[in-house]
Amino acid sequence: MVAHGGHRHNRRMPATTPSVCSTASSSWTRRRWLAVVCAAALSSLDAAATTLPPAAPPDRDIAVRVQKAGADIIVDVDCPVHAPIPTVWEVLTDYDKMASFISSLKLSVVQTRTDGVLTVRQLGKVDRGPFSFAFDNVREIELVPLVEIRSKLISGDLKASSFTTRIADVDGVVHIVHSGRYTPNVWVPPIVGPSLIEGETRKQYAEIRAEILRRASRAAASL
Repeated sequence: MVAHGGHRHNRRMPATTPSVCSTASSSWTRRRWLAVVCAAALSSLDAAATTLPPAAPPDRDIAVRVQKAGADIIVDVDCPVHAPIPTVWEVLTDYDKMASFISSLKLSVVQTRTDGVLTVRQLGKVDRGPFSFAFDNVREIELVPLVEIRSKLISGDLKASSFTTRIADVDGVVHIVHSGRYTPNVWVPPIVGPSLIEGETRKQYAEIRAEILRRASRAAASL
């Protein structure tokens, strides 16, 4: 029984299937905002994150908070790491080699370097289920050695992006404290979107921390 125009009809209506156009439009929207998720991860240290190998720990001690504020997405991260500050700084600013330890990056290169201000281009691809999403971003990065990294989008997959990453020693443990916001080009679902961005950001910082610990261990062994 189908209600239509305020009247009831007993005639059984034929079954229908979703239109091809509607399905294609929905699929395109999902692909587009997932690409934005990837770009968001890049804005964080401007690298999107992919799934870690199955043997990797969950890294739940990496605190990530993602919120929607109107059209903006706000991201806050606190990543503890037991390593010397110089090693942490070395990894966070190693843009020319970043593609070797962040799995979604295919290219990361410093295009210009002037008085502690860099122009960095990063491109790559994130795979999620049957879909693949490419990204290409250029950012301006201002370095305050061993203390702070300030990053803003010049061109790429977002309308705007601005983030600050600080390194702080808290009771003998180094913390990477990262915060900022970005404005996507498309609508991001209010619940699923932030949840996915949170997971991708945590995975990205897990990869970064793994590289920090690897270099710290290698340095200690050489001594």
